[in-house]
Amino acid sequence: METIHITEEATRLLPKRGSGLLFLFIPHTTCGLYINEAWDPDVVTDTQEYLSRLVPPDSRFRHGEGNSDSHIKAILTGQQTFLFFEEGKLLLGRWGGLFFAEFDGPRERQVLAKTFLSA
Repeated sequence: METIHITEEATRLLPKRGSGLLFLFIPHTTCGLYINEAWDPDVVTDTQEYLSRLVPPDSRFRHGEGNSDSHIKAILTGQQTFLFFEEGKLLLGRWGGLFFAEFDGPRERQVLAKTFLSA
């Protein structure tokens, strides 16, 4: 399991002027995308450890690839999000950050993005 703080990468996609929405989507079924505290790295560690305890690998899962736990963790975290932005900055809370989580890696992945400007 790997979690990557991607707030800076997402911010680089934003127009410098105007406001709107940034839509992010991961087209992979064993990955997640979520917003959480980015100031303290222990939050990421705690999140990873909790998800691993909540949905551990289990030989009773039926999926032949043996990664059903990764698919379930992706469902729990979600694979898409909308974020508000203004003047090139994401409107996250004081400590907020955007995270990409790979639950069945390492693998090469992509995050698809689209911005929508307000009228």
